[in-house]
Amino acid sequence: MAQTIKDSGHDDMIHDAVLDYYGRRLATCSSDKTIKIFEVDGDQHRLTETLKGHDGAVWCVSWAHPKFGTLLASSSYDGRVHIWRESPGQTPSQAPTWSLVFTSTIHTASVNMVAWAPPEAGCVLACASSDGNVSVLEFRDNQWGHTIFQAHGVGVNAVSWAPSGVPGATMRKDGGAAAQQGPVRRFTTGGSDNQVKLWEYSSQTQNYENVGTLPNGHSDWVRDVAWSPTLLTKSYIASASQDKTVRIWTSVNPAEPSTWTLGKTLQFDAVLWRVSWSLSGNILAVSGGDNKVTLWKEDLKGEWAQVKEITE
Repeated sequence: MAQTIKDSGHDDMIHDAVLDYYGRRLATCSSDKTIKIFEVDGDQHRLTETLKGHDGAVWCVSWAHPKFGTLLASSSYDGRVHIWRESPGQTPSQAPTWSLVFTSTIHTASVNMVAWAPPEAGCVLACASSDGNVSVLEFRDNQWGHTIFQAHGVGVNAVSWAPSGVPGATMRKDGGAAAQQGPVRRFTTGGSDNQVKLWEYSSQTQNYENVGTLPNGHSDWVRDVAWSPTLLTKSYIASASQDKTVRIWTSVNPAEPSTWTLGKTLQFDAVLWRVSWSLSGNILAVSGGDNKVTLWKEDLKGEWAQVKEITE
């Protein structure tokens, strides 16, 4: 999870590095309490801005979809979530400026991860905290509102949204639209109680309900969860844990939480920090405490095999 980027300008460990939607900007965050924004041009990157505002290590940064403007969320050990916005310069020759547009102070401990919902769901951000709660911030009617709920008693380490359609929707003429009314807000969380849980927004209660816990789970802290972003014939959730395993669950109907089954357990020699799906949804990247990144792919028989290893 912690890494160093050459000429990054950070004075301490980097905890996250994320490209924006177009791949033209890189945001990094560090234990030095700052966030840095780089312009990316081929293999060159140029530092354009340093954002200061957190009082502790910054664990996570996340870009919103460009339809909401240039918004970046950050979360920190200080218990805060900041939302930053870039505004264009007043004249063509003036550089754009970054400003802090909103701060959430509802958590009482470190906020470990922030993740934007698929844009169809609106301008919505989920925040996972060591206080055991998940909060969901939403920008609507020109203001930020929130809901907050207990998710994992001992602390929440990770959150990942489901894509807003239904599995196989890309294969169907109607894009799966007929199967549901409006985008479903659904996500998964991983916690220090070793569990991976599923949540869904209920319009009745106006809150997120725990609709299930994935079966045959981990024996130690869950450090990361990742819901595959693509609407393949199955839905996939991967989780990475302190127990040195990655688990991959599948479901053909995620609207029915009981249909999730454990498809594969990958064993490693080190504790695992992060899991991340490719945008096409069929390659899984795994990184851990040994500074290795491995890429995994499922074959036609449903077996997972390592396709590449990258060492730093």
